[in-house]
Amino acid sequence: MTPIAVQTRQYIYRTFAERGDAPSVGELARVQGVSRKEMDEVLRELADAHAVVLAADGDAIRMSHPFSASPMAFTVTPQDGFDDRRWWGGCAWDSFGMSAAVGVDVRIDTACPQCGNHLNYTAGPAQPPIAEHVVRFPRPAAQWWPEVVHTCTNIRTFCSAEHAEAWTAENAPGEGYIAPLKQVWELAVPWYGDRLRDDFTPHSTAQNQQILNEVGLTGEFWELP
Repeated sequence: MTPIAVQTRQYIYRTFAERGDAPSVGELARVQGVSRKEMDEVLRELADAHAVVLAADGDAIRMSHPFSASPMAFTVTPQDGFDDRRWWGGCAWDSFGMSAAVGVDVRIDTACPQCGNHLNYTAGPAQPPIAEHVVRFPRPAAQWWPEVVHTCTNIRTFCSAEHAEAWTAENAPGEGYIAPLKQVWELAVPWYGDRLRDDFTPHSTAQNQQILNEVGLTGEFWELP
């Protein structure tokens, strides 16, 4: 990755962490001292490296995992009442990932896709959730990235395994994987915990596969491409 791409990536992460939204392409070009056209090329490099997801027209940042620039199914807020930041969680996993990356205990609000009931639970970098909910992953790991926004949109928290199984039977029979909420938190902490460090280096496929294995997510469904 080129030096300007690394600098831009870190600026994007920090902006999401501090403001809760993505910097515009114009802002990135100004901060890096390059033209808009040059910044477009940098963002394409970052997209190819899976460091950002661009909007459909390629003219804005849609996601930079674990952060989302647009409202999705999860709202993440610090438990500290004096910290008024707010983030959009793309999925159950990313919502825990924000807490791990930013280093704050958070409250996560969402709704069960099966019954529509409001769900809220807390977690932190060292504080696992105590709620007895589950998370459904819609597709195998090898298929996550080609339609990554769709994938994230459908990694949802359910009230219970029974509700997740009922939703699956009605909408996607035989598909997906249901994991305990705490296990998804265990996955998010090492996956995203170093994302804002100055010396952050993207994990290799082997490193991420090891994280999956260490939290007990093994087998064909969890084999990365």
